[in-house]
Amino acid sequence: MKKSNKGKTGFLKLEKVFFSFVYVLPFVLFFSYYPLIHFGADSSMNFEISLPIIWLVLFDILAVLIMAKRKILFCGIKKRWMWLLFPLWLTVSVFWSANFVRGILTAGIVWLLYFAVYAIFSLKEMFDKEFSRKWWKWFLGSAIFVCVWCFVQCLLDLVGVSREYSLMCEGCTYQMFGFPHPNGFAIEPQFMGNLLLAPAIVAAWLYVEGNCNKTNNDLRFLCSNSLLFCLFIITATLFLTFSRGAIYAFVVGMIFMTAFLIAKDKNILKRAGMVWLVVVFSFLFTLNLQGLMAELSPTNDNYQSGVAKVLNHLSLGVIDVRDKKASFSGEEQALFSEITGEEREVGDSVVVENPVENFDEKDANSAGDAVFDGYVAESTDIRLRLSGAAVDAWRKNVTTVLVGVGIGGAGQALYSNGLSSTPKEIVQNQYSSLLLETGLVGVSLFALTMVLVFCVVWKNNKKAAVLSMIVSYGIALLFFSGLPNALHIYLLPVVIMAVPIKFLSGKS
Repeated sequence: MKKSNKGKTGFLKLEKVFFSFVYVLPFVLFFSYYPLIHFGADSSMNFEISLPIIWLVLFDILAVLIMAKRKILFCGIKKRWMWLLFPLWLTVSVFWSANFVRGILTAGIVWLLYFAVYAIFSLKEMFDKEFSRKWWKWFLGSAIFVCVWCFVQCLLDLVGVSREYSLMCEGCTYQMFGFPHPNGFAIEPQFMGNLLLAPAIVAAWLYVEGNCNKTNNDLRFLCSNSLLFCLFIITATLFLTFSRGAIYAFVVGMIFMTAFLIAKDKNILKRAGMVWLVVVFSFLFTLNLQGLMAELSPTNDNYQSGVAKVLNHLSLGVIDVRDKKASFSGEEQALFSEITGEEREVGDSVVVENPVENFDEKDANSAGDAVFDGYVAESTDIRLRLSGAAVDAWRKNVTTVLVGVGIGGAGQALYSNGLSSTPKEIVQNQYSSLLLETGLVGVSLFALTMVLVFCVVWKNNKKAAVLSMIVSYGIALLFFSGLPNALHIYLLPVVIMAVPIKFLSGKS
């Protein structure tokens, strides 16, 4: 009897640890690059491990122990065998991968992700109302915490605090555009912006569709005013990152969610209008803040030039209210070429993954001028070149068209075909990268997986928010490769579907 009680107590403790891991997931995901454990590098890749990856491994171990104890470890696999076709194909493609080591590691992380998703759905009955109340607070609270750090990060940069302490990436400092654009604890502002997509969309959705009753003491944190405040802070930080990919993805996702909700219930027009009012206000706030930071920075910029640069860059050069005399000079264009590498024809070579974020402080103009005066067309051209180069490499022969060069082998394939200057190159488009690495077979299985995802999401009472996130992430993946290094894209929608929310009708 004592042994039985002891075993039961140990299992309850294990479940508490499991709950703790799910609680901290939103917080951990924001630390996608800092801190980072570096194990070295070879000619084709860096060997590094981050907090989210550590979380993923430990979570899967805990899930295995709990599911084995409950005797449900393999219960749902037979019913969900179609879900396994895509990761199985990725694993098989390792054997002909142009980069075997990277392929093995990538396939391994994909399987860890798949099992985490499987475990979350298999154990979702453990997520009761008390757990739900705490988790939603953690979800939005962690986003607010990181947003505050981003604003502090900009302030530290303006007053000259070393990047060693502010964690600013090289291309994020005020010397680039005259004002800083934060990367938080991520490798670059684009990743920081993408990390904010889910909390921004969820805050808007909770305000529009949720019954935010202030008399409910359990959900006082999620009252209307709190949600609008969260939406303002998160979207203002998203705009502050200056990442066009993340901003465009957010706007498209929000338009989709608004149209979806209005089609279902036209009575939410007023609340949807309030959400968009907050979004517009946060953009105007950030726009003026960036102008103010340009005025206060040590560069020769002022408020007007700062605002003009923001509008010019975010609009891809369409909106141009800059002082023509101060427009992008030949010297600055030459400096950009020096930073990014020699400019060559499409498909001839590759440039760095993100030239703006990889700018080095030593390249700044000593006279005090910011390096760039507006839209940097080259940052867009680079992504188009890499996507085109990936398609060119994919079309090389029938075998590659059908089965690709193997998971993890895109960079090596580009380099071997003379389409890049380094085997470490990353295709800045997940779909082009997937086509090159897995071929038509892999893309078809990925499409099948997306159909299965849609079927599951459609039955969920949070489908408006989750579908909007999928749309946003789908747009974002046009601008960077997120398999499997952007764990939030795959884990947050799943957890949001699994965790019940007390004030929405229907079953979770």
